[in-house]
Amino acid sequence: MPNRDDGAEHEGVARSTERGDRDANPRSLRTGRRTFLKGSAATIGASAIPAAATGVAGEESSESGAERVDIARSSEGMVSTVHPQATEVGAEVLRDGGNAIDAAVATQFALNVVQPHSSGIGGGGFMVVYIAEEDELYTVDNRERAPLGANAEMFLDDEGEPIPFDERITLGEAVGVPGTLRATDVATKRYGTRYIDELIEPAIELASGERRVTVDEYLAGAIEEEKGKFNDAARERFAPGGEALDAGDELVQEDLAETFRLIRDEGIGALYGGEIGEAVADVVQDNGGSMTVDDLARYNVTIDTPEYGEYENVAVRTQPLPSSGGLTIAQILKLIEAFDLGGYERESAETFHALIEAFHLAYADRGAFMGDKAFADAPWQGLLDEEYLEERRGRITFDEATTANAEPGDPWAYQPGNPYRVRAPGEGTEGIDVDATERMAAADRSTADRGQTTHFTTADSEGNLVSWTTTIEQLFGTGIVVPEYGFFLNNELTDFDAVPGGPNEVAPTKRPLSSTSPTIVFSDGEPVFTVGSPGGTTIITTVAQIIQNVVEYDMDLAEAIAAPRIYADADPTVFYEPDVPADLRERLHELGHELAEEPSELGNVQALLVDRETGEYVGAADYRRNGSVIGL
Repeated sequence: MPNRDDGAEHEGVARSTERGDRDANPRSLRTGRRTFLKGSAATIGASAIPAAATGVAGEESSESGAERVDIARSSEGMVSTVHPQATEVGAEVLRDGGNAIDAAVATQFALNVVQPHSSGIGGGGFMVVYIAEEDELYTVDNRERAPLGANAEMFLDDEGEPIPFDERITLGEAVGVPGTLRATDVATKRYGTRYIDELIEPAIELASGERRVTVDEYLAGAIEEEKGKFNDAARERFAPGGEALDAGDELVQEDLAETFRLIRDEGIGALYGGEIGEAVADVVQDNGGSMTVDDLARYNVTIDTPEYGEYENVAVRTQPLPSSGGLTIAQILKLIEAFDLGGYERESAETFHALIEAFHLAYADRGAFMGDKAFADAPWQGLLDEEYLEERRGRITFDEATTANAEPGDPWAYQPGNPYRVRAPGEGTEGIDVDATERMAAADRSTADRGQTTHFTTADSEGNLVSWTTTIEQLFGTGIVVPEYGFFLNNELTDFDAVPGGPNEVAPTKRPLSSTSPTIVFSDGEPVFTVGSPGGTTIITTVAQIIQNVVEYDMDLAEAIAAPRIYADADPTVFYEPDVPADLRERLHELGHELAEEPSELGNVQALLVDRETGEYVGAADYRRNGSVIGL
């Protein structure tokens, strides 16, 4: 470890004091249990003007840095999403007396309309919920599951080789049994104050054209890029006559509005066994899949306990397996914690080098050991064992970069007991080179899993919080719209390893490994901030960097979100954002890092912070897309 620059450390202290009181940060949040200003007229930042869409990565903006991040303050409630109209729907629910869970559910339905390429009732996700009255934290796991007809070799061709990813994502076999709609029902009944027949109404108005919706720049670009994989029903709506809808075009989705009316009138059974479910099963089978109405009818969510990780003076609570986010974020943060990177500038070669090397090591372990915990045991204690972390950390030298694919360690040597299952029930391992399949699977994911999702967060005056990441996997999922029902179907089963033999191989009813990481960070047992992002495997590194920025570098939310990000996995290639300084890139290159030829935007963060000194929320929405935040 090289000597730190004391001047840089002093500059960091000065920087944190110059920011004033725009946001609180965990190091100053050492007060007692917070008191929310219920019913108070002292509401700061009643709303915020939505940030403009940035369009193409690297496009010039008249603003720079934290000024581009949409910020709002309020003691009564907060909603932050990727789209202004979805944000407004959530805020309406809060104004009408609903709680944070009600607002989140209404927001999800609205996002299905205004962001059809990223999420919807044809997909799934993970929701982390904090219930203030109980002082309890829950996760609602609504990850898609493989149908009973799925098998471990379904993504191999006749020669036993993986079907190319771009082809694989369009197949009926790629569609997992969707969980989002079931999650809305379970969440409102367990934690909400309203029912979905009321909360779905704003989405009906948006889809039918009663509330005017137009195509934004990001959606227009996505349609143009992905229209080649659309089925006829998708093409008719989003690229009529082969011409993609343009930014500013009105978007009316009457078939989706009618689907929502069916759900309003008949309940979620319309999808999970009823008329809509029959249409889903039919179109999946027409495209080569095996899903049946019975697969839909047997689907249910899982209520779980969030993963727990410690970093500096905070506890990081996020989704457990089958999302790899919880364990991998925790491992990354523990790997870098010992380096005391706060002594360096955030945009220094030392900080970025340590992050990249930690990413390499953590992703190697992720690819080798993680899968659906109902099917494959993961060495979760071993991965976070201090001796194992020290062993892995010892592989990081500040003199040069790792230039080969990172190899997994042996966390089982630090884990009590042995794995209870690494194969699907009834299947053996004869003839399978597990080490080889792990490497092939990791390589397959590293090149393919850059999918998109959407993240949003809500809070209410009672202190309830929701951090929810929802997805259909790639942009527009499979590209298959359910004919006459108007929603896209996910391609989540391509998150399984195409090559059988590892913990993330395909099996009936199994959930594929995810990177989704809806997170709530705690200090002294109290919630400090929520954070999450879309971006496939890049979600993990995005969330980890935001946490590091707030906790290690004392940044406020706007600064933490605006700071340029990097991404790397087990592969040597390092991806970077346009705002990473040229001299920093050159220094990383000198250390031996293999930087991507061109920059790319990484993630799109929605977050909110609890200012325990004032009882207010500080909400933030990333400028990288059309994000907006509203405080009541």
